[in-house]
Amino acid sequence: MRESLRRLASDDAMAPRSCSGRVRVELLTGDHITIDVARKASGADLLDAICDDLDIVEKDYFGLLHVHRSDPRVWVDLKRRLSKTFRNEPWEVKMAVKFYPPEPSELNDEASRYQLGLAIRRDLIEGRLNCSTITYALLASYVLQAEVGDREGRVNVAMLTEHHAVPLQVITPDLEDKVDELYRKHKGQTPAEAELNYLENAKKLAMYGAELHSVKDSEDVDIELAVCAAGISVLRDGMVMNRFPWAKILKISYNKRTYTLRLRASEFDEFETHVSFKLASTRSSKRLWRCSVEHHMFFRREAPVAVERVSGWPRLGSRRVSCRRTLRQLRDPAAPHAPHAA
Repeated sequence: MRESLRRLASDDAMAPRSCSGRVRVELLTGDHITIDVARKASGADLLDAICDDLDIVEKDYFGLLHVHRSDPRVWVDLKRRLSKTFRNEPWEVKMAVKFYPPEPSELNDEASRYQLGLAIRRDLIEGRLNCSTITYALLASYVLQAEVGDREGRVNVAMLTEHHAVPLQVITPDLEDKVDELYRKHKGQTPAEAELNYLENAKKLAMYGAELHSVKDSEDVDIELAVCAAGISVLRDGMVMNRFPWAKILKISYNKRTYTLRLRASEFDEFETHVSFKLASTRSSKRLWRCSVEHHMFFRREAPVAVERVSGWPRLGSRRVSCRRTLRQLRDPAAPHAPHAA
């Protein structure tokens, strides 16, 4: 894997400068590479080029992040030309997992599993994902087995930080002891086995694969909405207060700063209900709407649909979403393909 990264960086350094744009890419390993792209290259072209050099076959789980107006986590529109997304060169993006598979074991591609593991480790290190001390220790023990191999010597702070096994702020002598104890039990596991065990435990975390958005509820209280494979959750002070599974959501819309979910009537309700949230700006509201639509489309639909054709959707801003294939299509290559947009 790292040989491939070095080859890509070397090849790009030697490439002629005839292309119109240069992109600096931060990989999930923390390494940086620079790629020349054609004037008409789209976000999808860039993502495909990166995945090809990393030997990633299941590309549709991944996306590219960039900084936009001080927001560090804006997804690159895969269907839009890069030259229309960025201005000053080099254009800077980060490789990331956009759609976290509910069952990592279903990934057929070892490279995809490796990248997913790196993404989860980054989520933990950067505070987007939290867990108990014992879970931190268990996950760290699998990281060390995958990265270092069979245990030699005692686990220490240097090992845990070098391999980004846990956030620095959670490391204590007790945690080191627990990691050391668990690491010893993994003797004989191959890197691939240890990585899969890591993913199988990480998928059980409450916020695994969730994208968080800051909103206010009807009482003007600061909360968060977490969008993931299962649906949308409401969090307050880090605790899940409510969950709206995709099957319960009939419609997702936004109007200026207001984001609204229309919910199916339950067995105890006579009518459908609407739940609305306020965001800081229309741009934030649209970004949450787009994230929700893309996740619903990827995890629930047979194939991507052209959003502008769906009756009842609000006619505000762009209808374009970055979802090329759905989870069902990835699992079943014979599944129907997306219709063409109007």
